[in-house]
Amino acid sequence: MAKNEEFTGLQKAAILLITLGPERSADIFKHLKEDEIEELTLEIANTRSISPQVKEDVLNEFYQICLAQQYIAEGGIGYAKELLDKVRVPMRDKFVVTAIKGVVPGENTVFTEYVHRRFGVPEGQLACIGGPSHAEEVAQQRLTYLTVGCTDEARAQAFSNVLRSHYIKTKTSRDVVGIEYAAVLKNVYAICAGICRSLDFGDNFHAVLMTNAMQEMNAFLNALNPIWRDMLDTVYLGDQLVTGYSRLSRNYTFGAMIGRGYTVKAAQAEMEMIAEGYFGTKCMYVIAQELRSHHVHLHTPTLDTVYRILYERANAAEAIRSMTNPGA
Repeated sequence: MAKNEEFTGLQKAAILLITLGPERSADIFKHLKEDEIEELTLEIANTRSISPQVKEDVLNEFYQICLAQQYIAEGGIGYAKELLDKVRVPMRDKFVVTAIKGVVPGENTVFTEYVHRRFGVPEGQLACIGGPSHAEEVAQQRLTYLTVGCTDEARAQAFSNVLRSHYIKTKTSRDVVGIEYAAVLKNVYAICAGICRSLDFGDNFHAVLMTNAMQEMNAFLNALNPIWRDMLDTVYLGDQLVTGYSRLSRNYTFGAMIGRGYTVKAAQAEMEMIAEGYFGTKCMYVIAQELRSHHVHLHTPTLDTVYRILYERANAAEAIRSMTNPGA
């Protein structure tokens, strides 16, 4: 039989399913489209004898791909947590700054909250950087506006001065928690925007979606940390708009692929980059449920809809229409 590298992707998939056996293969088929099932079934039928070595090679290749996709999908904040958990030096006297937009896996908290609880770093020594700031445009030295969040205004200003340049403008804020959670939520809303764009809902609906998302974000942030904040500020509204409209946005792109019929795994594999909003959706959904369990009134139709599409495999078009007609 041919060497493993000489097989096509379809042939390897067929060999993998044969190796896994009928019961496990049936579970995999549940996640595939009809045309994919038909194509694989035909390939399996045309596959003759397979040597044990080929089976082992294909199975090992599949395992390595799964490991690689786990790092691609979780990346960012999960990797940062893994590194930090290996730290053995005291951190209480450190000034810790995060630019990560996500929720710590398994913790359902943002990064500064995790560092504060895990390492005892005082809140005044924790800072975050908020956008809007596409990394591609920063690399091209295009005009970018950043907000440094820290409860210690002197530290915030000092670090803000370090970041400032001829193309980076900076300002400060004391709303560390709000900035970090807003950064997670805007990725969720960007996924929804991408889905709606692929489903051809149009610009009028997109504008309404972004408006409603900002109202939902405001309610969520107030439920978590009820302080006054100007939601028209660039770190909230600006970051939401650039993430929810730009084709440079990973989460918008991820949502657009979901709207075109991609499965979550297929979209992640093709993008080969992190769409933090996928994991953020589940974390924000769980946090919203926890808040409601404590009798906090919180209405999150956009978050709930994205969760249903990504995690409950709801039909995207039907879920969006249901969101627009809640009483129907």
